[in-house]
Amino acid sequence: MGRTNWAKSIQTPLRQFLRTETGSAAVLLTATLAALAWVNLHPSSYATVWHTPLSVSLGDWSVSQDARHWVNSGLMTFFFLVVGLEARREFDMGELRERRRVTLPVLAGVGGMVVPVAIYLAVNAGRPSAHGWGTTMATDTAFALGMLALVGPRFPDRLRAFMLTVSVVDDLIALAVIAVAYSQRVRALALLVALGIFVVILFVRAARIRAGLVYALLGVAAWVAVYESGIDPIVVGLVMGLLTYAYPAARDDLVRASDLFRLFREQPTPQLARTASLGLSSAISPNERLAQLYHPWTSYLIVPLFALANAGIAINAGFLTAAFTSPITLGIVLGYVLGKPAGILGTTWMVSRLSRGRLRPPVGWAAVAGAGTIAGIGFTVSLLIADLAFNGVALEQAKLGVLTAALVSSVLTWVVFRAAALLSPPRRFRALLGAAEPIVDLAAPVDPGRDHVRGRDDAPVTLVEYGDFECPYCGQAEPVVRDLLTGHGDVRYVWRHLPLTDVHPHAQLAAEASEAAADQGQFWEMHAVLLAHQGGLTARDLVRYARELGLDVERFTEHLRDRTGAARVAVDVDSADLSGVSGTPTFFINGRRHHGAYDIDTLSAEVRAAKARAMVFHS
Repeated sequence: MGRTNWAKSIQTPLRQFLRTETGSAAVLLTATLAALAWVNLHPSSYATVWHTPLSVSLGDWSVSQDARHWVNSGLMTFFFLVVGLEARREFDMGELRERRRVTLPVLAGVGGMVVPVAIYLAVNAGRPSAHGWGTTMATDTAFALGMLALVGPRFPDRLRAFMLTVSVVDDLIALAVIAVAYSQRVRALALLVALGIFVVILFVRAARIRAGLVYALLGVAAWVAVYESGIDPIVVGLVMGLLTYAYPAARDDLVRASDLFRLFREQPTPQLARTASLGLSSAISPNERLAQLYHPWTSYLIVPLFALANAGIAINAGFLTAAFTSPITLGIVLGYVLGKPAGILGTTWMVSRLSRGRLRPPVGWAAVAGAGTIAGIGFTVSLLIADLAFNGVALEQAKLGVLTAALVSSVLTWVVFRAAALLSPPRRFRALLGAAEPIVDLAAPVDPGRDHVRGRDDAPVTLVEYGDFECPYCGQAEPVVRDLLTGHGDVRYVWRHLPLTDVHPHAQLAAEASEAAADQGQFWEMHAVLLAHQGGLTARDLVRYARELGLDVERFTEHLRDRTGAARVAVDVDSADLSGVSGTPTFFINGRRHHGAYDIDTLSAEVRAAKARAMVFHS
């Protein structure tokens, strides 16, 4: 139990993002139901609360809006900031870091907007309501990913990355549409000021200024300038998120951080505490720090508050009859429920065919279809545009269309993936995973002639671990790896050295001792002993272990004294640097870096998924 608890506390940013979205989907649904109950039980109080005027004043200048618009244009800026941060992370470190993989989801996103708009315009042709065509464009990233995590398949990363890219394209174009088609009296001077501020932000970023206060002040200034221009300022959040770099922690930065912490440990003064804190935080990319800070707030407070402020509809039999025969409601429902999957699936298929397979989806066609159906959840941006395009009864009908489309799209997505689950395993894997070649993160391929390998050379799954014999987490992971190899006979395991000498003073010597044992054909025996006795890794301890294993102690000692194994350890350390590995244990499964927990259940699931991908790719 202890092993499972500590392992599950270590999570990749994308999986943490998806887990938060899964939980927040329930909160969002609750907030939506609460809004519907509130407006139907006491409509006057609902209107009074959300039409309460609020102002922010500084001298003669002030910004004044009612409470609902502060939520829509103010707080929702942070939501779009988080969306931009997650998209940038995928672009810098995730599935989209290979730029050719960006093209197809971008085009799919465009197709997933054009077809719904065409359906809406066809239903509303010749009517004044045609002006609301923008309500069918965008996908609610948070809500869609949350529902996808609930009803989707258990091969999440590539499907989520594809969906995230499609959603961000939706959001970018939809926000541009808001600026162009739904903004009144755009003030050119204020817009130029906003563009000037963004240029300053680019210069500050190019100068590698990392002070968060500087970016916060520039972001607020950009928000005010865009607001004064007459354009909805939520676009500022998305742009700021897309401009924020994501990168793995460098080993040099981690060494510097540990040195600062050591200074504080020796002399715990307030000044050194602040220096150590800044050193620790600077080792993490600003993208990760901001996502960690804002994402829970947006998921559990801001987006549900948005739903509470905007989802309220006074429902009665007469309204429902009129709404479901209204071209506004029908256009939105048909646009999302039919247009989104048709646009995304059709565009993806067409691009794949026209490129003759050079551009193909990162997942199977069933998963693409599921991404298309779940994209029919257009909650946040759709309600924002509806509020700009309609008023009165027409606005209520548009809201009902958005909510109905979200419900039907969720059910359709469940049906798609349930149908895929009924297929035979080989067909199911191909339908969900596709045949796209996976990204390889491991810079130095496994070499049986050089690496320490346990298992068959022809095994379909290779698990590589970068480890440190003094690292307690490596010690806790060792029985998990042993159980994994016992339960999966077709897994090949590789150990590579990464002694973290700044925090583990005996790690380098222990690594060289394992190489001395390897010189006598007993690497794995010494490997097991060292991880089982991490508190005793002095030279005397190592010689004792060699004697207990029946090694030639004189030869072992000479190997240690001459540091014969140091060069071999250095090769592994260099390969770790090339692969962006800075901590231990770090696992790679078939060349893909494994982020997150490494308890037996999680690693077993990853191994099964890797085996399925290998079977599909090589079939």
